[in-house]
Amino acid sequence: MLGISNFEYIKFFLIRKIEYYGRTTHGVNVLISIPPLKTIESAMAVATASPASDARMVNAARFVGSEVFRREAFGKNHPLSIPRQSGVLDLCGMLGWFDDQGIHHCSPASPEQLARFHDSDYIEALRSSEAAGRVEPWVRERYRIGTMENPLFEGLFERAATAVGGSMLAARLALEGGVVFHPAGGTHHGRPDRASGFCYFNDPVFAILTLLDADRQRVLYIDLDAHHGDGVQDAFATDTRVFTLSIHEANRWPRTGHLEDRGGGRSRNLPVPRGFNDSELDHLIKQAVLPLKQRFRPDAMVVTCGADALGGDPLSRLDLSNAGLWSAVEQVVEGVECAVVLGGGGYNPWTVVRCWSGLWGRLSGQALPDRLPEEARLLLRGFECDLIDQEDVPPQWTETLVDEPNTGPVREAVKRLVQAVLD
Repeated sequence: MLGISNFEYIKFFLIRKIEYYGRTTHGVNVLISIPPLKTIESAMAVATASPASDARMVNAARFVGSEVFRREAFGKNHPLSIPRQSGVLDLCGMLGWFDDQGIHHCSPASPEQLARFHDSDYIEALRSSEAAGRVEPWVRERYRIGTMENPLFEGLFERAATAVGGSMLAARLALEGGVVFHPAGGTHHGRPDRASGFCYFNDPVFAILTLLDADRQRVLYIDLDAHHGDGVQDAFATDTRVFTLSIHEANRWPRTGHLEDRGGGRSRNLPVPRGFNDSELDHLIKQAVLPLKQRFRPDAMVVTCGADALGGDPLSRLDLSNAGLWSAVEQVVEGVECAVVLGGGGYNPWTVVRCWSGLWGRLSGQALPDRLPEEARLLLRGFECDLIDQEDVPPQWTETLVDEPNTGPVREAVKRLVQAVLD
């Protein structure tokens, strides 16, 4: 997810739209430090699940959601005014992927719960502004709400608080064992005292806090969104029970998460070049992420899986397939019996809905169809997006669930990241 000033937003919207037309659509505090990889005994292997453990992970997969996310939000001409959560619920339902247990419905976090991370005056400013239907100039300046980036809209507070409540619920369910998917989560830019990058609160922080409250001592946070997970990294900068790792597009908003940024030793950042492909993601997962996971030996994980790293997203220039992203998530959660997987960014409704629906299918052990049923195809054909013209929508975005793999060479710029983050 991302954020920009009002002026930059207008300029960005227009320039990015023109740029996109020229693209092809294919294609809180304890102290524990992580030792250098060479100090780890060579006999240690990445923890992998046995067949029985794999079956347990699949059987225990659970989905967290709410009807709140079906409501219109963010107003007109905003990158998030597209049917993301509703589309996932509808598509998964059409495919019969919600069993008898169905969806675990989440409730909004209370102001008291939100105040554990967010400033009370910011929480009240958000509530009172929505109630008044307007944002005072000083409130806009101080808290970054009522802007084009973070607009005021009806139901804002409930929606943002429900995302937090959902991540807290997902963490509690994960503590029972298994993986829990909460696609409405992933608002990783939210700051204690202000909105940032379309994020009003920071629900991944609350998922992590919930795990820490349950005496988990080594929580690994992995962010696969196209934009650096700055809010989460900074939230736990002094808490070495948490280790954060972010793979994101280099030189993209918020322009943080540089390779040398290690968050005081408790973070790693892998800024990747434009055109980042499936082979390169798999290389980083196997050669960097899994060894770092091995070092840290997490007893719980939170993963933000933004869909804006996919090819065809209008607000990034990465080029992953959804299957490549699914594989990365599966690899990083393997062997961890307490895992929360969240959504995140993603501004192309066709790629977002197919990605998160397919991810739920993979996590819950479903058979993915080669071609979508007619009902599902009609759903996808009905989508619209201000940043993508209908003539730029390729047939696979409305006909199939699984993208064609986008493999390719692993560039030297990507290879260099591995040793840099392991040293």
